[in-house]
Amino acid sequence: MSREPIIALVSGTIFGAGLAIGGMTDPARVRGFLDLFGAWDPTLAFVMGGAVLVMALAWAVQRRMAHPLFAAGFSLPDRRDITPRLVGGAALFGVGWGIAGLCPGPGFAALAIAPIPALIFLAAMLAGMLIVRLLEGE
Repeated sequence: MSREPIIALVSGTIFGAGLAIGGMTDPARVRGFLDLFGAWDPTLAFVMGGAVLVMALAWAVQRRMAHPLFAAGFSLPDRRDITPRLVGGAALFGVGWGIAGLCPGPGFAALAIAPIPALIFLAAMLAGMLIVRLLEGE
């Protein structure tokens, strides 16, 4: 059996646990962060700051590695990866995140905490993904 599914499962579990511990499965936290002139909640800023620190460490370690631990080579983005489609998708993602207070990771993690709202969010997200595929002919 390939070890990739096991690595993906462990990685996803750690990521989901981090989201839950950080309170990111609660849409009110995200909307509270965006409410700059009301009851502002800085929790998301601390979660993002922690992620930036971890990623900075990961980039420093990656520069010293010949290849990843569980792959033949690195697959790193470059400036050519930034396209109008990517920017538009990122903008749409941000608007949806601000309205719903969830994004895909916390949406799946929220299934354990608030299954009905999470299912509604995930169904809408998957429908949007399907619509894009149909419109682009993929």
